[in-house]
Amino acid sequence: MGNCQAIDAAALVVQHPSGKIERMYWPISASEVMRLNPGHYVSLIIPLPVSDQHHEEVESQEHNKTVRFTRVKLLRPNETLALGHAYRLVTTQEVVKVLRAKKYAKTKKQQLETLEKLQAGQEKQSSGCDEAEEGKSEKENINHVHTILERGKID
Repeated sequence: MGNCQAIDAAALVVQHPSGKIERMYWPISASEVMRLNPGHYVSLIIPLPVSDQHHEEVESQEHNKTVRFTRVKLLRPNETLALGHAYRLVTTQEVVKVLRAKKYAKTKKQQLETLEKLQAGQEKQSSGCDEAEEGKSEKENINHVHTILERGKID
């Protein structure tokens, strides 16, 4: 029984989209796994730590069912799958879908930023015009005061 953990740590796990789990006991390149599974990319599964408070909330809500949050990192074909890690095969369609969503989000963000810059520029221009008008009226007021003072001295 104690030897099972040592063997599992010395293996890498590949999860297929169908649910099949494949264990390998040697390092293998991502390109080799992709060649064996056409139409799929290899991704590294990175488990994210769950805070104790969140973990307690999940346990109380779901009666000891744990929810594990994970992050997935797509591997390049020249990268090697390491022992002791879990990997998932991702279909090409899923990768294309995610890349399109990221590209859309990036362009949307850029559009919002340029719109904000344009609005800020317009506000500066309008406030600059107001300041120029205020400056002009202040100069007129000062000139008017000077003329009144000069007339007062003369009278």
